[in-house]
Amino acid sequence: MPTVIIGSARDIVEHCGVARFVFTDFPLGNPCGHPWRRDMQREVVTSALGLLESADAPRTTLVAPFAWKDDPGWRERYGRVDPAEQARLKAIGEARRREQEEAARLKRS
Repeated sequence: MPTVIIGSARDIVEHCGVARFVFTDFPLGNPCGHPWRRDMQREVVTSALGLLESADAPRTTLVAPFAWKDDPGWRERYGRVDPAEQARLKAIGEARRREQEEAARLKRS
């Protein structure tokens, strides 16, 4: 079955050797573009369908012509945690892990 991958982790996807790949330089979890930007999402999907039709060699990569919110600095801020929030977020994560462990323990017994 012919396939096209749309994604952001170019180094990983190309290393895996997929047949056809549309690279979108967006934050992970947003392969087709901004939420609520149907025009952008439609264009990305249209590009993928075009690549499906036109690729003439394996491991073909097409780079989508979009930028994330016209903001070249998003990469430096993406996933960054404010140092003032680190302790609070760590405590929330530890509490969640304890709850999950307890739920798993109860399920086993």
